[in-house]
Amino acid sequence: MPNIAPNQSTTPSISFFGAAGEVTGSCYIVTQGKTRVMVDMGMHQGEKEADEHNRRLPDGDLSTLDAVVLTHAHLDHCGRLPLLIKAGYKGPIFCTPATAEVTGIILRDAAFLQKEDCDRYNRKLRQGQEPCEEPLYDDADVDLTLRLLRPLPYSTPKTIAPNIEIEFADAGHILGAASVRMTLASQDRPRTILFSGDVGATGSPILRDPSLPSHGDIDAVILESTYGDRDHRPLGETKAEFLDILKDVQAKRARVLIPAFAVGRTQDIVFHIGEFFRNGQLKRMPIIVDSPMASSVSTLYTKHKDVYDERAKELLADGMKPLAYEGLSYTRSPDESKLLNDREGPLVIISASGMATGGRIMHHLVRGLPDPNTHVVIVGFQGHGTLGRRLVDRAETVRIYGMEINVNAKVHTLGGFSAHAGQTGLLNWAKPLASASKKPHFYLTHGEDHPRSVLANLLRERFNVKVDLPYYADTVTLH
Repeated sequence: MPNIAPNQSTTPSISFFGAAGEVTGSCYIVTQGKTRVMVDMGMHQGEKEADEHNRRLPDGDLSTLDAVVLTHAHLDHCGRLPLLIKAGYKGPIFCTPATAEVTGIILRDAAFLQKEDCDRYNRKLRQGQEPCEEPLYDDADVDLTLRLLRPLPYSTPKTIAPNIEIEFADAGHILGAASVRMTLASQDRPRTILFSGDVGATGSPILRDPSLPSHGDIDAVILESTYGDRDHRPLGETKAEFLDILKDVQAKRARVLIPAFAVGRTQDIVFHIGEFFRNGQLKRMPIIVDSPMASSVSTLYTKHKDVYDERAKELLADGMKPLAYEGLSYTRSPDESKLLNDREGPLVIISASGMATGGRIMHHLVRGLPDPNTHVVIVGFQGHGTLGRRLVDRAETVRIYGMEINVNAKVHTLGGFSAHAGQTGLLNWAKPLASASKKPHFYLTHGEDHPRSVLANLLRERFNVKVDLPYYADTVTLH
């Protein structure tokens, strides 16, 4: 427990500056007296106003924040950290060791893509059009951001600011993902806030299942609700459908395009296909990971074996590698990526971005969507306004690079591969907290309104807890 500074206010508050009624843009500020700590600074994605919202900063002088805490390295949680540096912040950014490494890969890629998108837009300017706004940040801003990262292992309490202590627990979502217990000392009694981060799905490959931080009274829980209104299809059924798709593609010498998040989902899909090969369920065929970022992250997975689950450890003990096998290859250069468009099937291409909002998957879709022999497999959440969501919603045409593309390809949505807990998983994660003698107040974020409303009603009915659904710039006080 941190020491209590004199004259410290006893009424800490939490302000919500993202992921409040939406899935992306996570950002919270905890205030106690003169001390302010930010949790996550994520990028808004998919929505029409995403760029405008990314340029809208939280209230107050961000240069005076005492500390920043990062739950994990997905772009919607870390993607705007360089804006803090541009706003004058020079303090520490606490995260797990794996998250620190993944964040560097994610932010450098984001800076590159922003510049590339801006340059492409300006090259195609028509008379009277305004050039694109400057990118949110560049490589120099990323370099300054990464210097502020302070790795903190799981289950290691740490005082990060006057009267504020944190402890990370494994969230089981992606490599390095954490839930955060934050304890605020005061002159009457401590208050404890639990930030779930993104809660992983139990039974997902390679990584351990999610866990809770050390127990004790919790005053407030900031709980994600991405899938608060439904459960995923059972993983076994999802894998069976995926295997059938791959067998069909192999028989017809066709190709599969899989838009996949470079961190987490790509590695999961690579692992599942490897299991099909290892178990003799599928004949070997080329599997191409066409994403430099995903390739770099996969290398990091081999470095952090301490967070592997039992099956991944079993493969290692048998002399096998979960993310390396015959038939699997990783591309690096743009030329290698372009050559894939002329390659004969059968062929599986796994490429970012996961919501098809940019990256190399775009030129593969331009070539593949008009072809009825192509299979497009959607394996993750698709936000409103994204190309991936339009494909899920069975759009007959989509617009890519200013061109109208006919969608003749077969589009499959396999929700069982999600790295997020479904409704039952979220309720199970919350149950020990809600069953404590002192019931915490739940605040549901990181979810669209319908999913979080459904989850809120279930939490109230089953556990008799208070639940609120905050919106942007709302502030709640912990009495």
